[in-house]
Amino acid sequence: MSRYFNTTGLCFPEQHYMVDPFRNLYDDVRRLIDNGQYFVIHAPRQTGKTTLLHQLAHRLNKEGSYVSVVCSLESAGYPGITVESANMSFISSLHLTASVFLPEELMPPDPVKYSPGPNLFRLYLTDWCRMLNKPLVLLLDEVDSLYDDVLISTLRQFRDGFQTRPRNFPQSVALVGLRDIRDYRLRARADNPSIGSGSPFNVKAESFLLTSFSPGEVRSLLDQHTLDTGQVFSPEVFEKLFEYSGGQPWLVNALANEIVAKMLKNDFSRVITGEMVDQARERLIVQRQTHLDSLTDKINDPRVRPIVTAIITGDAPAFDGFDDAMRYCRDLGIITPAAPIRFANPIYREIITRILNAAFHESINQDVASTSWYLNEDGSLDMDKLLKAFVDFYRWNSESWLERFQYREAGHQLLIMAFLQRIINGGGRIEREMAIGNGRTDLVVFWKKQVFPIEIKILHSARSEPEGISQLSRYMDKFGQKRGYLILFEKKSSDELPWDQRIRREVHHADHREIILMGM
Repeated sequence: MSRYFNTTGLCFPEQHYMVDPFRNLYDDVRRLIDNGQYFVIHAPRQTGKTTLLHQLAHRLNKEGSYVSVVCSLESAGYPGITVESANMSFISSLHLTASVFLPEELMPPDPVKYSPGPNLFRLYLTDWCRMLNKPLVLLLDEVDSLYDDVLISTLRQFRDGFQTRPRNFPQSVALVGLRDIRDYRLRARADNPSIGSGSPFNVKAESFLLTSFSPGEVRSLLDQHTLDTGQVFSPEVFEKLFEYSGGQPWLVNALANEIVAKMLKNDFSRVITGEMVDQARERLIVQRQTHLDSLTDKINDPRVRPIVTAIITGDAPAFDGFDDAMRYCRDLGIITPAAPIRFANPIYREIITRILNAAFHESINQDVASTSWYLNEDGSLDMDKLLKAFVDFYRWNSESWLERFQYREAGHQLLIMAFLQRIINGGGRIEREMAIGNGRTDLVVFWKKQVFPIEIKILHSARSEPEGISQLSRYMDKFGQKRGYLILFEKKSSDELPWDQRIRREVHHADHREIILMGM
């Protein structure tokens, strides 16, 4: 069977194109296992954690020094389940999945022989370890899916069993999930008295973050396809595919699969071009498959909201709780792992902004949103006319619309982005640049051969306007443009500052560049 780009579940070398699942972690992980240490592996969803665990267990079993299995705890990952029921679920899952990794003589005891109890998981593992003639290495997936007392009880059972390893308990245990162990307390109720002030799992030796693919790993993945099929990728494909995905493993595979399997229908004689990557990106955004659709739930999380708001507005977020919120967003894979803090990749950025302004995008009057209304006779886009239409729309509708946005603090930016997106979708595209602390939101509209740099700012003080002109001038340099647009939104209400005083259009010149300022 020919290999393909996998976007669902585990990866297998004989079926799928793969990079090294350990991402250079194997030696460090093996050192901890040999030293009898417990450790954590965490990463956002669909970055290869489960594939790594399965490969690690099979490799350890093959090498022969250890008995190793993977067990997912997700079956008990719902609110309200009791500790006793969760323990029964754990041992049943462990017994079932052990058969994938081990021969009959190394299998754990039959769960039917055990009665529910608060320490059943520890007791079961102790009985199994005493049956084995080699140390046990247990790899637990989806640990942070557990809630409340179940999570705390599970961690404490492993902490208590740690003292009796390796003869009476696993020599090494890996806890694997979205978040590091320090954030597991977020999963439990803040008022839960059983948590206490100490850590329920203070025997962790080290934490590993499974990173996204590097540019070299993306190229390696595509090279495997070329080696198997002879299909050629033009040079710009590698660069664009990495840029759009940010190396996120699922996105890399999804973009490649969209082109090869869906757009070209496995016609390997076709050369894959950068334009095809552009088309695949837009198709993924529109389709919003399960991985991408999960962003909806994430941005509704109150811990995510201040970070997303600050990225869109370019403002500095409130310092209270900022570090925890930022770490949480990074563990979820929403933002970049290092400064500047921005969305993890252009595809996430596009989907998040479209989700947040979707209601407005769909509700805007069709007469106002007709693309043809803003085109010149030669088919070029009249940006002045388009922005004047937005100013008029904003004057008569903004106060009611801004109140409807879930992210009210970013409402001005979301409003104009939705307005432009609805019209530009008729034949162009919008690229957005956002980061915490930028003090602005940058857009560039591409329409055929036309390029329109646009900067959006809130008029916080007298410095906002000159800063905006200077910032836009530098942004225009990036695209080699001599003309750009600065959109300034007043923070004051129309009661404080009447519309006839706040709406203005001015032309500024800076370093031989023309900047059209539109205040409203």
